[in-house]
Amino acid sequence: MLDGWSEFNVAMLGATAALAGLLIVAMSVNIAEILKTPSLPGRAAAALAALMAAIVVTALGLVPNPPEWLFGLGALLAGALAAVFEYRATRLLVAEGSRFGSPIAKAAAGWLPVGLFLVGAVLVLAGLPSAGLAWLAGASILAIASAILHAWIVLVEVLR
Repeated sequence: MLDGWSEFNVAMLGATAALAGLLIVAMSVNIAEILKTPSLPGRAAAALAALMAAIVVTALGLVPNPPEWLFGLGALLAGALAAVFEYRATRLLVAEGSRFGSPIAKAAAGWLPVGLFLVGAVLVLAGLPSAGLAWLAGASILAIASAILHAWIVLVEVLR
């Protein structure tokens, strides 16, 4: 099932782990300012959770000959945990309101990779591993894009 995906998984595992570290450093540099905005800690945590889902999925993809159901279950659990964090971040965004755009539009950047993780996991569990792996790959790439956006917010935008 995972034949041909090892190089992708190695690259994504390294990239997501490095970016997770960057996001944690970015949060620590501006923690006082981040805590002044109620939604920012939740959004940063959701970005980390999406990166962790990518880390889990790509790490499981490097395990030799995993059963499809076990790989799918791991991806589903990682996606579900990321969804919990994203739900909390969305609630905080909506409660806070926004002077600069719709809170729902802002939340979409976080929900997109999480949704793809869940769809990909379900496809793997449903016996469609090729399709599921493609969705999980897209989810991992979008998790990185979303985390870069959140890193920018906590490094730069929070100080404006």
